Amino acid sequence: MTSARTPHETAREIPEATVARLPVYLRALSTLADSGTTTCSSEALAQAAGVNSAKLRKDLSYLGSYGTRGVGYDVDYLRYQIAREIGVTQDWPVVIVGIGNLGHALANFSGFRSRGFRVVALLDADPRRQAEVVAGVDVRPFDHLEAIVAEHGVAIGVIATPAAAAQDVADRMVEAGITSILNFAPTVLSVGEGVDVRKVDLSIELQILAYHEQRKNGALGEEDAS
Repeated sequence: MTSARTPHETAREIPEATVARLPVYLRALSTLADSGTTTCSSEALAQAAGVNSAKLRKDLSYLGSYGTRGVGYDVDYLRYQIAREIGVTQDWPVVIVGIGNLGHALANFSGFRSRGFRVVALLDADPRRQAEVVAGVDVRPFDHLEAIVAEHGVAIGVIATPAAAAQDVADRMVEAGITSILNFAPTVLSVGEGVDVRKVDLSIELQILAYHEQRKNGALGEEDAS
């Protein structure tokens, strides 16, 4: 039967690996809901999320018991519970710094709004960028960062600058009160305690794919040689 979590369960720490998969489950549930699915089994949800069902059940057990034996999961209810757990049932103001090609792409990403994130400012140190309007948002000088963070209560910052500028940007963000940073710059940031940094390095991901391609091609070459 469906049950709510006790205060003890609510305070229980969820493993980082599980936290990383919760948005994947949320996306899979949203896709199921959009297709008209109202209930689903753990096997169906696991397949939609690309994980095995035992891992999914283990992950969801950290949230509480939301499934019904013989019926499965209520898609909308489970979607809400996961969204609540990861904090996207509220509106999170976000600032993006660095409005080059990547910054433009991020500013135009429609998924921010649909997933609970609102881009409140686009900032760039280049005066030539400051005349632009991207996705309906004016590009403003980077020096406006502190005022924007204070005005909108921004806790999440996105860095899309060149690597050489990223650490200075991160330092200013932290000083302004931002406590979570999504870093697209190809460099490692140094931040103090209490600040979370997630790094997205597209070149590294491509290199990992290149490694696997090379392995596959090597295996094929060995088969052809035998």
